[in-house]
Amino acid sequence: MMLNITSKQMAITPAIRHYLEEKFNKLNKWHTDLINPHFILSKEPDNFVIDATITTKGAPLIATAKHNDMYIAINDLINKLERQLNKTQHKFEARRANDSIKNHVTE
Repeated sequence: MMLNITSKQMAITPAIRHYLEEKFNKLNKWHTDLINPHFILSKEPDNFVIDATITTKGAPLIATAKHNDMYIAINDLINKLERQLNKTQHKFEARRANDSIKNHVTE
């Protein structure tokens, strides 16, 4: 899959690109269509910031991570995206309205 990677205030090295692609492939285990993934890497005075926007069939996945090490920021971002995918895929299993206390009949 082709990743759109943009940078601000820094250069994207082949090592960073490879590391991001490797970590992004971890999201393929969720078996969902990840459409047009876009990552923005930027350098602030004290931290690296990475933003991600990925379109899916349901809701878009949007996450931001900030750390003074770029690789740790990438790990944090992928973990946030993975939690969002987990939440959207298991949302139908939630038993919020189907089995509420109001509808429960006691005998």
